[in-house]
Amino acid sequence: MNIVKESSSLNDKKIFDITPFTHLDYPGKLACIVWFCGCNMRCMYCYNSDIVFAKEGNYTEEDLYGFLDKRVGLLDGVVLSGGEPTMHDLLPLCREIKKMGFSIKLDTNGLNSDLVKSLVEEGVIDYIALDFKAMNGKFGYVTGSSKYQNFVKTLKFLISSQTEFEVRTTIHADLLQPQDINLMMKELKSYGYDGTYYLQKFIETKNNIANMEKPEKEFDENALEDILEIVWR
Repeated sequence: MNIVKESSSLNDKKIFDITPFTHLDYPGKLACIVWFCGCNMRCMYCYNSDIVFAKEGNYTEEDLYGFLDKRVGLLDGVVLSGGEPTMHDLLPLCREIKKMGFSIKLDTNGLNSDLVKSLVEEGVIDYIALDFKAMNGKFGYVTGSSKYQNFVKTLKFLISSQTEFEVRTTIHADLLQPQDINLMMKELKSYGYDGTYYLQKFIETKNNIANMEKPEKEFDENALEDILEIVWR
């Protein structure tokens, strides 16, 4: 397959790693995961700290295209994750991946609302997983970022668009309790979100950003209100 590359930064090693196969990370599709270096958040529970702080990865865009060229007909989709993939210019890369016939899922914290909008409006993104870290009062503490309104802007745009997307939240009971999740569901509902709300349990690792361990507090799932459909992962 001959592909005309649009990007001027093919030799930049912005890709930390490539997971060659997953059937869990892209709903209904066999996919690979592309892990991008860097992040504009410092979430306390993040277990990808090596990716978040990486200045350079192991693979270039050219490496990715070569990998995908050999997976045409074997994989359905490509997951763009990180780190935070929207810290990089994804438009040229997504165009090339789409030319190869793959669907694309984007994992994002929503801070780069302008890029998310551009990707959606150009039609190069098929599915988005949007991370809702916390309500504004706790957002800065949990993420190290003050840009809650950027997340809200992305959320509102996705609700108004026709793009298929989900909202998900990582639960560490020392950071978020059921009352926090209830407020977050009410916030989502107030903006018009009526999809499934995915809750992800904290994964304890040795290298999460704040060196967080197993929660000391309990998380009482029975205290969650019936506001949105909740699915645990």
